[in-house]
Amino acid sequence: MPGMPGMAAPNGSSASSTQVTLTADQIAHGGVQWSALTSTSIADTVDLPGHLVVNDDHTARLSPSVRGRVTDVRANVGDRVARGQVLVVLQSEEAAARRADVASAAAALTDRQATLTYARNARERAERLLAIKAAPAQDVERARADEATAQAGVIQAQAALTHAQTALSLLDVNPTTGSVDLVAPIDGLVVARDVVVGAVIDAGASALVVTDPSTLWLEFGAPEDVAVRLKPGDHVAFDVRSLPGRRDARVLRVSGVLDPTTRLVTVRAAAGNGDGALKPEMFATAHVANDADTHGIAVPYDAVQLIDQRPVVFLAEPDGHGGASFTRRDVETGSTTGGRTHITSGLKPGDVVVTAGAFAVKALLTHAAAPMSMGS
Repeated sequence: MPGMPGMAAPNGSSASSTQVTLTADQIAHGGVQWSALTSTSIADTVDLPGHLVVNDDHTARLSPSVRGRVTDVRANVGDRVARGQVLVVLQSEEAAARRADVASAAAALTDRQATLTYARNARERAERLLAIKAAPAQDVERARADEATAQAGVIQAQAALTHAQTALSLLDVNPTTGSVDLVAPIDGLVVARDVVVGAVIDAGASALVVTDPSTLWLEFGAPEDVAVRLKPGDHVAFDVRSLPGRRDARVLRVSGVLDPTTRLVTVRAAAGNGDGALKPEMFATAHVANDADTHGIAVPYDAVQLIDQRPVVFLAEPDGHGGASFTRRDVETGSTTGGRTHITSGLKPGDVVVTAGAFAVKALLTHAAAPMSMGS
C-alpha cells in the first residue's frame, strides 16, 4: 500500500491490486477518457474467424495431356493473364508421334485418292469401249469392281486421318511449332505455379492455376447453434483487418457434417471482389446475426482488457481536480459488432467506465501493484 516500503506507485499515482489513482497529467498523457453507460440496442451477433479462398467455380488448373519437358514458362504468380494467352510450352515425344501419325494418314489418303482416280478413269474407258463393241462386258464389270474397292480405300483412309487429327487436337499441339502449348482458358490471375523450365511433367500434373478474382469464397467454421440459422442464399457481413468497412457475402453451402477436431460446421459464402481489394488467403471475420435485437450494455472494443487471462474494464471516479481513481471490474463479454463489445455480466447502466486509454490504466495498475505481489 502507498507509504509502505517498496509500495510506492510511479509518477505520483497510488495503487492496490484492483485500484489505481492517476493525476491529471497522467490521464492526459495516457489519453484516458470515461463516460456513463446506458442501455442500448444490441444485435445478437456472433463473430467467427474465417479466411478467403479462390472460387473453384471460376478457377482453371492448367495441365498437359501428355508427358513432356517444359521449355518456357510465360507467367508467374500474381500476373494477370488473358484468355487464349500461351502460359507454358512443352516438347513431347508423344505429341511428335501423334503429328507423325497425322502426316502418315494424310499421305495414305493421298495415295488412295490417286488409286481411286485411276480406277475411275479405267472404268470410264471400259464403258466407252463396250459402247462401240470394242471390249467385252466383263472388262467393264472388273473396272467397276476396282473403282468400288478404291472408293472404300479412300473412305478408310479418310477415317484414319480424322482419327489421327482428333487424337492430336486433344494434346493442345501448336500446328506450326509442334510444341504443346498450355493456354489460359479464362481471363484471370495466376495464383499458383508448379513448374520450371527443364522440368519433365506427367500428363495431368498441375502446371499453373488461374482464377477469376472478381469473386472469392469466404469460408468459416460455425458452432452448431449458429449453423442451423444459416441456409444458402442468406447474406453474411464480414470484414478483413487490413481494409476499412464491412462487406457482404452470400451463403452458398452449409456443410452437413461437423468437423471432428474443431466441432464446427464449415460454411462457404461468395464474396464479390469487383474492386480487387480482397486477396485469396486473407483472414476475415464473419458476423452472423440473429433476426431480433436485444438490449444491454456495450463498450468500445479497447475498453475491455485482459488481466490474468480475464476480461476486465475500469470504473472511473473523478476527484474534481482533473485526476481520478480507477477500479478494476471483472466482466463477461459477448459478441463484438461495429467495434463495440457486448457486456453480458458485470456492468449496469449508470456505471462510469473508461472508454479510451484503458490500456494505459491497465499498465499503471499492473506496474504499480507488482511490488505488492513480490512482497506477498
